Amino acid sequence: MKNIFTLFLLLILSVRLIGQPVTLPFEHKLRIEYERNLVKDGKAWHAIYPMRIETGEKDPAYPGLYRGAPGAMNKSFRAWLNRKVFYEPLIIVDTMGLKLKIDPMIYFETGNEISSGKDQPVAEGQPGTGWKDGRKTWVNTRGIRVDGSIGKQVAFHSAFFESQAVFPTWIDAQSRNLNVVPGQAMYKSFKSGGFDYAFAEGHVSYSPSQYFNFRLGHGKNFIGDGYRSLLLSDVAFNYPYLAISTQVWNIQYINIYSQLQDIRAPKGGYWHPWQKKYTTTHYLSWNVLPWLNMGLFESIVWQASDSTGVRGFDVNYLNPIIFYRPVEFSLGSPDNALLGGSLRFRVRKSNFIYCQLMLDEFKLEHVLKGDGWWANKHGFQVGIKSYDPFKISNLFIQAEYNHVRPYTYAHNSPVQNYGHYNQPLAHPQGANFREALLILNKRFHRWQFELKSVYVVYGADTAGLSFGHDIYRSYYDFVNEFGNTIGQGLKTTLWQHDISAGWIVNPATNLMFNAGLTIRQQNNELADNQTVHFWFGIRSSVFNRYYDF
Repeated sequence: MKNIFTLFLLLILSVRLIGQPVTLPFEHKLRIEYERNLVKDGKAWHAIYPMRIETGEKDPAYPGLYRGAPGAMNKSFRAWLNRKVFYEPLIIVDTMGLKLKIDPMIYFETGNEISSGKDQPVAEGQPGTGWKDGRKTWVNTRGIRVDGSIGKQVAFHSAFFESQAVFPTWIDAQSRNLNVVPGQAMYKSFKSGGFDYAFAEGHVSYSPSQYFNFRLGHGKNFIGDGYRSLLLSDVAFNYPYLAISTQVWNIQYINIYSQLQDIRAPKGGYWHPWQKKYTTTHYLSWNVLPWLNMGLFESIVWQASDSTGVRGFDVNYLNPIIFYRPVEFSLGSPDNALLGGSLRFRVRKSNFIYCQLMLDEFKLEHVLKGDGWWANKHGFQVGIKSYDPFKISNLFIQAEYNHVRPYTYAHNSPVQNYGHYNQPLAHPQGANFREALLILNKRFHRWQFELKSVYVVYGADTAGLSFGHDIYRSYYDFVNEFGNTIGQGLKTTLWQHDISAGWIVNPATNLMFNAGLTIRQQNNELADNQTVHFWFGIRSSVFNRYYDF
């Protein structure tokens, strides 16, 4: 053990330092640009986000828009204003080893929704018929973002957003059901039917060498090549975490230690208002060949306290290079263990087939029998994405299928489920669903157009029974021991089409004038809702908002 520790210190202290490390924001449109330029350069990558790069590399997003800002040497106010509005961060500091970028962040949007549905009343106490129009929607977000580095080893990021909003019907209903704005924290009521909420994130990143990076932060992480992730996604709200990344040869290995909250569980007192739980996650990504990437995933979830007393962070799960399941078994603990894997194949130069497999619990005997045993809890993802297909520059196409069996991610103690802040840590639907989605994205200079279509079939929990959709219910509440299938319960079908067009004002903050149209239909035996929502505005997009549920 002493020799291993000594070797670890030598690796940290003796190797050559490189560039200033920068953690790039994770937002889907920015991600398309990051990966497109990696493809053009013939580089392989590891699908772990936020992605860390070294300054000195060319800007991975919108390089054509960053490069060659007119009047870069012109000191006139007009030239300065042109650079700040259309090309650069507002404030740039580069002196005495300190690099700093500061930008205001905004999201102003207004829209109108019309909807119909037999479960939506036109008047108090009357059944809904026909179209219900005139719902005005808006979002008013102001914020600030600070990014910087100190010397060649330390980088930092901080952002804060304050928002008020009136949402379309389906987002409004989901927010009230969850008691949080999806992915963006708890809210207070604002005037008549509005929401008032805030969002803060930040981290400090330390790179002692080209092999190691330590990131301590309050934010989100994402693992995978898909639009969704069945392993770890950025759907839920921010959480405190420590991420240790090791990159050697063609391998990247990341350990994530995080603290989560269950805000549905009874409060634990004034100073600890909600129950805490912890996760420790390992992910090994290996670029086996230039065209093949393989990944192995494991995560363990345990609650900080239970009826036997306070447990806190279990030091048994600090070891960064072991499989957790044997440790969990040796402790005799009831912790929630998940295993998974991923593959990515490159076909020709710019087409990729990717897949994920998540195993919560699994018995091959019951799988071979096909008896629908409730405890065979697993999911898989398969997809394809293509950069500049048919030789069309800046076109992106992605098709994806996600499939998760009932009761996956749940636990007999709901506090120990794979969720945080009333939302799943993986797919926003939780479990008991199948989903197909298609994304078409085209950029032409500063113009960007996107079509996203999502089709979901899921089985909603109904009549007070658990059919495996809500991961915040105990899996011991299962209805049937055998014969469980996706869609059981209240079978619900959802179609959602999002069409948007935007003009990139400033690529430094992904500031964009945009407008869009959402067409949504959700139906089951109890409801048949249709929604059309048109919106336009201006926004700085540096993190994802998932409203396609």
